[in-house]
Amino acid sequence: MFDPNNIFHSFLIIPILNILLGIYNFLQLLHIPSPLGFSLILLTVLIRLVLHPLTASQLKSAQKLAKLKPEIDRINREFKGDKTRLQQEQLKLYQQAGINPAGGCLPLLVQMPILIALYNLFFQLLNADKAQVVAEINKVAYLPFLKITSLDLNFLGTSLAFKPSDWQSKGYWLLAIPIITGLLQYLQTRMMMPAQVSDKSKQIVKDNKKEDKKGSEDMASAMQKQMSLMMPVMIGFFAYSFPLGLSLYWNTFTVFGIIQQYQIQKKSR
Repeated sequence: MFDPNNIFHSFLIIPILNILLGIYNFLQLLHIPSPLGFSLILLTVLIRLVLHPLTASQLKSAQKLAKLKPEIDRINREFKGDKTRLQQEQLKLYQQAGINPAGGCLPLLVQMPILIALYNLFFQLLNADKAQVVAEINKVAYLPFLKITSLDLNFLGTSLAFKPSDWQSKGYWLLAIPIITGLLQYLQTRMMMPAQVSDKSKQIVKDNKKEDKKGSEDMASAMQKQMSLMMPVMIGFFAYSFPLGLSLYWNTFTVFGIIQQYQIQKKSR
């Protein structure tokens, strides 16, 4: 389950697991109910705080690129027949705005392994037999006091191992989880879109009163609208099939991301 000889496990999953164990044991020491659930929340928030500088850099870069979209569209139309000149004009525009087009990708590349490790860890904790999980966890615990004798999956009166797909036997209320998860994802997806679309539309209308006002504008708007619907539906479907603990992790991550986006957008106004 947790392989110290696997590089991904030894450098990411096992260290994160040990941090989780530290939080879990501390909450148990304080006699906090539902320690695993609150440990998942606290660990997710901690990871978000550590990644905040990278996330903020990524969001700011995306926001700057969004503001340049009307100019980029204009350059694409004017120099669509001259690829060399097109690239030169785009690079000049980026330099004037102080933007590195690849700047938003690097933070994402750094974050992705950590997100995958978190998902992998929570998935294994919640899907395997509890006795087996405890035994496997204790094998990779860095220190004796981090070892556990049991794993409490209860959280606010339910089990983190329950799946919404089991609503017929566990309760109709489970169907609310994928809906909430999808709505939160929709909100986060839409937060960066309205300003982009409206700013772009206004600029294109001003600059191209007699030109085709649709074209790239309509195509970009259609793609953005599709993504704003497809992502929440996809994430909601995953939440329907996966244990509640994974939805708890994902929703905590999403809510924190929404707060970050709101703060960055507020500062840029």
